[in-house]
Amino acid sequence: MIKKLENLAAALDTLCIFRDVLDDPVIAALKNFLESDGDERSVGLYCEFVSKLYKTGRTDFAKYVAELTRCCDNPLVKKIGRQKPVREVMRKSAEYELEILNGLAALSPKTLREGIEYGGALPEWTNSKIDIAEEFRNQAENIGKHGYGIFAKYTAFYFDGEIKPVKTPDSVRLCDLVGYQREKKLIIDNTESLLEGKPAANILLTGDAGTGKSSTVKAVVNELSGEGLRILELKKDQLGNLPKILFELNRNPLKFIIFIDDLSFAKNDDNFSALKAVLEGSVSAKAGNVVIYATSNRRHLVRESFSDRDGDDVHRGDTMQEIVSLSERFGLHITFSRPDKATYLEIVRHILDENGVEYDPEKLEADAERFALSRASRSARAAKQFADMVLAGVERV
Repeated sequence: MIKKLENLAAALDTLCIFRDVLDDPVIAALKNFLESDGDERSVGLYCEFVSKLYKTGRTDFAKYVAELTRCCDNPLVKKIGRQKPVREVMRKSAEYELEILNGLAALSPKTLREGIEYGGALPEWTNSKIDIAEEFRNQAENIGKHGYGIFAKYTAFYFDGEIKPVKTPDSVRLCDLVGYQREKKLIIDNTESLLEGKPAANILLTGDAGTGKSSTVKAVVNELSGEGLRILELKKDQLGNLPKILFELNRNPLKFIIFIDDLSFAKNDDNFSALKAVLEGSVSAKAGNVVIYATSNRRHLVRESFSDRDGDDVHRGDTMQEIVSLSERFGLHITFSRPDKATYLEIVRHILDENGVEYDPEKLEADAERFALSRASRSARAAKQFADMVLAGVERV
């Protein structure tokens, strides 16, 4: 058995296409154990491997290997994702390496401990029966839905000089959002067109604060991520990076929403021109698998003062038209109006019902209204805040 484990360690060294797997801390710890040759270090190295696995939050090693393989960012998946032909020599190498990874995933605690001379208890882990090669073939055939690299593992991203994953994204679902059925349908229909490869519009969502504009976008992504949808949130001061970001996303088989929350500009803001160029579809900015969804509490995205209207610009009319027309460059404009009393109370009741809270309907209505008046606003946000207070026991209804 020791010889078999040594052979597996040597086989791992031959990985080329999937070589990034060797950089993973869990696999590196396991490889150290496999190379220990049953010496006195074996107990410690074995426990180090299991400790690294536990730290990932996983106990099923085969599933862990499958995820590593699925999330590899290598030349093979990039070619497949870009629908480029894969040469036979690379295809054969991949098949050979996937069999090595199959052997890795098939390891069991019993197999590893056979070469250890130790009479005490050693930690266990579980091991599902998974065909790594078959899993990868399924991913490759459906790469437009599964993606690769970090895009296979995560659904939400942000930009910090490079695209990085949001490891704990907002989990809001469409079923959590009450009302605004027409508005939600418009966003869903447009997003489904994107996923189907049909023309899809950039969307501007405007309306009162706390009406659920951002939550709706995030809920749509959560609903459709299994179909190949991802979201990348950009801050306004990052809009100058849009051409670079679009170039990178355009090479990806997935579909993306670039999400800009609470968008507005001051006069002479350089980011205004960057967004305008993309919305107009400049040659350098086009990307068929990307749309921009932006939210704003303002109908016109550029803040202007009365002095701006009375400025000394010779062609002031043209200038003002340029300032106020950015919102018109979005293909679809959806307004989220402040909910009326009935909708506001419906949101409160929905949240409490979902959490199994019993309440006096008349008292609930009176308390919820009083809460809204104290904030001078009926909104989806205020309804959730009140419901959260009830759930926390601060309010009794």
